Amino acid sequence: HAVYPRTLLIAGQGSRCVLVEDFVALDGSTYLSAPVTEVSVAANAAVSHVRIQREAAQAFQIGQCSVRQASSSRYEVVSVALGARISRLDLNVVHEGLACETRIDGLTLIGQRQLADTHSCVDHAHPQGKLRQVYKCVVGGGAHAVFNGTILVREGAQQTDAGQSCRGLLLSDRARIDAKPQLEIFADDVKCAHGAAIGQLDPEAMFYLQSRGMAADRARNLLTYAFAAEVIERIPVPSLRAKLARTVLERTQEAP
Repeated sequence: HAVYPRTLLIAGQGSRCVLVEDFVALDGSTYLSAPVTEVSVAANAAVSHVRIQREAAQAFQIGQCSVRQASSSRYEVVSVALGARISRLDLNVVHEGLACETRIDGLTLIGQRQLADTHSCVDHAHPQGKLRQVYKCVVGGGAHAVFNGTILVREGAQQTDAGQSCRGLLLSDRARIDAKPQLEIFADDVKCAHGAAIGQLDPEAMFYLQSRGMAADRARNLLTYAFAAEVIERIPVPSLRAKLARTVLERTQEAP
């Protein structure tokens, strides 16, 4: 079976809206999901976008999200990947006017033999654009997470302020994370930075919690949850934020 959903959101000038996309399966069947989302943000408009991928364990999802921003617009997205045997998301944002603001927060939480592949590109085509991007990966079992983030600053896009960070947490010796933050800058009056860090739980933090009487498993689960919850807290819908927080807590308590 295959499904091809398409979502088109047009935010008019000066408008405000919240878009929630939740891709979920009711059973454990094998299928292909290929959703496409297109977002157009007019001048002085603001869009807050929440995208949750929790497909069936044996499903495949190939998703694409394209965003175009006009002058002085704001686009925020929180993307959470939990399900599917193999998943990929391509997120492309283009600044088509002056002083656009973009914030991208992402979380991949996978285990067993899942593969989650995330690619993003923010195209600063006009001056005074601003970007803040934080992506976190929590990988256990024999799972594999991939993050490839590109920041493109075109010639003439002066006074661009862009920052990108990818942090990964490995919960087992077989888990794997590939991170590739990438800057392509063709202007000279910019402020851009990127970074990536991948590792395991801090032994000193584990020791501190255990020295206060906490069991090793609980200390590990608490630190893992705290690492992932930073992204969940960015979700603007309180009921959805609480529901996902419970889901993340349950997943962190599973065996790696």
